[in-house]
Amino acid sequence: MVRKGRITRKTKETQIQVTVSLDGRGEAEVATGVGFFDHMLTHLARHGGFDLVVKAKGDLHIDPHHTVEDVGICLGKAFLDAVAEPVGLVRFGHAVVPMDEALAEVAVDFSGRPFLHFDAALPQGRVGEFDIELAEEFLRAFSVNARMTVHVVLRYGKNTHHCIEAMFKAFARALGEAMRCDARVQGVPSTKGMLEA
Repeated sequence: MVRKGRITRKTKETQIQVTVSLDGRGEAEVATGVGFFDHMLTHLARHGGFDLVVKAKGDLHIDPHHTVEDVGICLGKAFLDAVAEPVGLVRFGHAVVPMDEALAEVAVDFSGRPFLHFDAALPQGRVGEFDIELAEEFLRAFSVNARMTVHVVLRYGKNTHHCIEAMFKAFARALGEAMRCDARVQGVPSTKGMLEA
């Protein structure tokens, strides 16, 4: 079974094409016009073991907000599309990842119940052209559209680049674990016999 998702989204603010292969090699082809964001999405592919193509054009003359949020929307939908029937799915994932002085923890549940808990004391400002608050916006858009519960905790860190990178790497590792199939998992991974719609 090929587990791939493809999403195209076109609005007056953004034009986005996303393809994700859940059983990939961690290869990424990413172009959003926001360098730091491209860097984080490349980590998502590499450390999650997904093949990822993201092509986005947005109203960056205003700011990166619409582009980052809409990529999150499309990626979340693409992951949901790629899973299709969650038979044999591990469903849960957890990772703790260090990045020099920063340490981030992420837990995910592909539950059908979208929720984001984001606990990270980050300053206001930018890393490159990436507004720091957009890390949370991306994760919220992803979790809602993948219909996934996501908990992100930045345990500590001083360098904002390191803090965000640790969170993205932890998210990638947790997501990669949750998206695996396990022959020991019979049917849908829920005592209900279904995940919430």
